[in-house]
Amino acid sequence: MIIRWLGDLVSPPACAACDVRLPDGRRAFCRVCSGSIERFSGKGECVAFGLFGGALAVAIRKLKYRNRPDLGRPLGSLLRRACRDAGRRAEIVIPVPLHERRLVARGYNQAALLAGHLAIEMAAPMLPHALVRCVDTPSQAELGRAERMNNLAGAFVVARPGAVEGLAIALVDDVTTTGSTLDACARALFSAGARSVESFVVAVTPEWASDRPLAAPGEKRRGTISPVAR
Repeated sequence: MIIRWLGDLVSPPACAACDVRLPDGRRAFCRVCSGSIERFSGKGECVAFGLFGGALAVAIRKLKYRNRPDLGRPLGSLLRRACRDAGRRAEIVIPVPLHERRLVARGYNQAALLAGHLAIEMAAPMLPHALVRCVDTPSQAELGRAERMNNLAGAFVVARPGAVEGLAIALVDDVTTTGSTLDACARALFSAGARSVESFVVAVTPEWASDRPLAAPGEKRRGTISPVAR
């Protein structure tokens, strides 16, 4: 608590979206920005705090593209809240990795920043290098789900299979659009012997929430969650 107080004194807490000063560090957004955020309230293949839009989307984009690693703390607190509301647990926490080239360019992996907070919530170790992105795939922004899956084929490998074998894994990313990146990571973890893989993200796109593909017969799927209370 003293360390956090000193941090707030040096750098007072601000809204993660508009940067207006906040009276304390217990909230991620100001009241105005909070009004634009919609909690994720449906069942799905991952635990998520909210729908990607409004102030939540602004904050995630700032974390990801505008050199704002400090936003890992407020957004990580939202991920912890989603995990707490859903009552989920795992034995290890693994972030979706960046390719080395993108990691050098960005300076940090936003998924790893978020995963650190989830690991604290779960009282579980985080393995930031368990998954390796060995293929620097091109932008997937304009691709559909099937095209994204083809784009990601073989993109992820498990560095040390023994570290995940037989374990329940929490897989962490900032946002999911089609689920293709999370699926590709999960397939790599299952191939290395993981017992179960459940995804945790700060936000899901409305399209993801409303149009989830059915699992193929016999395909391993991550567990569903109960509706998240608003």
